[in-house]
Amino acid sequence: MSTYDFTEGKPLCQSVGIKYSGMSEFNQLHQRVYSLIFKMALNKHYFSAALMLLLLTCPLWQLSQSVPVMSKGQMTDSCVSYAQTLLQDIATTLTQTDLFKGIDCSKQSVEMNTKTNTGSVCAPQESKCSGNNNPEFNEEVCLTNITADLRHYYQFLSAQPDPNGVLSQSVLSSLRELMENCFTSPLPRDLISQAPDRQSTFDDRLSLCKVLKGFHVRTITINRVISYINSSEHAK
Repeated sequence: MSTYDFTEGKPLCQSVGIKYSGMSEFNQLHQRVYSLIFKMALNKHYFSAALMLLLLTCPLWQLSQSVPVMSKGQMTDSCVSYAQTLLQDIATTLTQTDLFKGIDCSKQSVEMNTKTNTGSVCAPQESKCSGNNNPEFNEEVCLTNITADLRHYYQFLSAQPDPNGVLSQSVLSSLRELMENCFTSPLPRDLISQAPDRQSTFDDRLSLCKVLKGFHVRTITINRVISYINSSEHAK
């Protein structure tokens, strides 16, 4: 399997005993992985190991709706760094028990953004993972889908109750940096939502947990895509 295979990596995931047939298997894998990761991430000495485990976890989804076309960005070394920071901030935020009071977030299901095709259109050129065999990697189509993902999650997260600024000072900040420096500049005004000035409800916290876990999984793929484009592997 190629260094940059980042969609539904059968060889890797079959090694941990997971078969492939859709989202149910996706959830089985991540229920196992998150249980271990949360324990590791809570200990600073093991945070790097937890992050590496996340990067090796296979995103197992196929999505099916088109999104508007945008011009492709330049995936510089800085973009690689911005994406890594975002991934780390999401992983850290998921361990913040105060943000999910009354909920064991590690045991909740993962809610993905099903309005994009990122998992399939961003498969590396001639990738053999999960049956994908793209003869040509279309960078513009891939980045269009990633941009739609980032806009979706920014809009959702910025609208969440955040009285202590946990989201605004971590995930939203790093997400904004990635979007403005590597995808769109400035951030579209229609995405800037006013967070409700209230405490979160149980349903708010449950929804945030599920969506943030989905964003975490998607950001693993986005990291791999940005590294792949930055390496110019697809241009060889």
